[in-house]
Amino acid sequence: MSEQARRRPPKPYRRPQKDPVRILAFEALRAVDERDAYANLVLPPLLKKAREKGDFDGRDAALATELVYGTLRRQGTYDAIVSACVDRPLREVDPPVLDVLSLGAHQLLGTRIPTHAAVSASVELARVVLGDGRAKFVNAVLRKISQHDLDAWIEQVAPPYEADAEDHLAVVHSHPRWVVSALWDALGGGRAGIEDLLEADNERPEVTLVARPGRATTEELTGEDTLPGRWSPYAVRMAEGGEPGAIEAVKDGRAGVQDEGSQLVAIALANAPLEGRDERWLDGCAGPGGKAALLGALAAQRGATLLASEKQPHRARLVERALAGNPGPYQVIAADGTRPPWRPGSFDRVLMDVPCSGLGALRRRPEARWRRRPEDLDGFAPLQRGLLREALSAVRVGGVVGYATCSPHLAETRIVVEDVLKGRGGPAYEAEWIDVRPLMPGVPALGQGPDVQLWPHLHGTDAMYLALLRRTA
Repeated sequence: MSEQARRRPPKPYRRPQKDPVRILAFEALRAVDERDAYANLVLPPLLKKAREKGDFDGRDAALATELVYGTLRRQGTYDAIVSACVDRPLREVDPPVLDVLSLGAHQLLGTRIPTHAAVSASVELARVVLGDGRAKFVNAVLRKISQHDLDAWIEQVAPPYEADAEDHLAVVHSHPRWVVSALWDALGGGRAGIEDLLEADNERPEVTLVARPGRATTEELTGEDTLPGRWSPYAVRMAEGGEPGAIEAVKDGRAGVQDEGSQLVAIALANAPLEGRDERWLDGCAGPGGKAALLGALAAQRGATLLASEKQPHRARLVERALAGNPGPYQVIAADGTRPPWRPGSFDRVLMDVPCSGLGALRRRPEARWRRRPEDLDGFAPLQRGLLREALSAVRVGGVVGYATCSPHLAETRIVVEDVLKGRGGPAYEAEWIDVRPLMPGVPALGQGPDVQLWPHLHGTDAMYLALLRRTA
């Protein structure tokens, strides 16, 4: 070192620049990781707080949302790429560091943010939330990642399709291998269909509204930023960036946010052919209340009464809120559907939308794919069968039961129904399948029936499953 260099004073320390957008995105990812929170529950209050402080405008909120959801949807792919750029197993990298690296990887590989800006902003974030030392590590890794685009990285880190199709799809489309396998089994068919489904899981879902019949009309919900629903007569789709809470009918509960697949399940049950009276309806797993509110409105038009039952008291309160103002008689109770307080044969129509893995809603809750394990299905299985048995017990002879899940996994759908009807592991019930397909008029690609599986890539809905059964004896 020259004498002049020795005498040169050190550069003054530059404080890191705080970027509210990226700090908020980091905080949301940490909540998802540390507290097993869901982004769709964590992000809105964070955005609201930032707006109230004056830190955010609409564009900032949109970018923060994209950073959080984009990172979560592509987490598996980004983990594989980061792993190729570090000299240790990922499990040895601190989770907060991984979150910053994943946010940076998404900006580099999944957005149009310029490379230098993506690296610089991520390093500044690391300096704020991790410290200068670990920021150097982040800088080094992101510079390696920036040397290739996403396609080139996938070619490096994903095994060839011909060598291991499921592992290839798992890396390319950022799903755990077991989820890829389960979805493929349920969907059937070749490579094109499963790739379309996995790609749909990684797309941002539309916000769909429901005009609760007798309380609101779709015309009230339409405007410059809306489109008609595809399949449900009560649905209106919002354009990107639309704010449901700004609509008067949504504010006062006459309309709500509800996926179109969820609407179709309630409508199909309500329209299933019935023998005899049609006076008492039951929603046996009613929380958080979307289907109950639609069923309540449809029941009111026929002079029927709805009983909405939900085991968890806090979710029962959500059901009460959704049903408030319903034009017809209804009751909400907190009760366990496997040990119900009602007498057998009390109802004409029964819906059991059972707790499940949620693999049908990965567009809305992308983190669920990393949180679930194959063994989780073993935990759901007794509950699902128990709830369906109680539903068949609760309905009168000639009445109809709808068994629904937001999962396409065969172990949670048709296998459950077949086991219960055949008496595997419990009493057998005399019931017949009702073909659901005519009850969803205009909806294509509903399979061979009699049950129906909806799909994100075919129908633009969550992957809802519905079986309808008529009690015969």
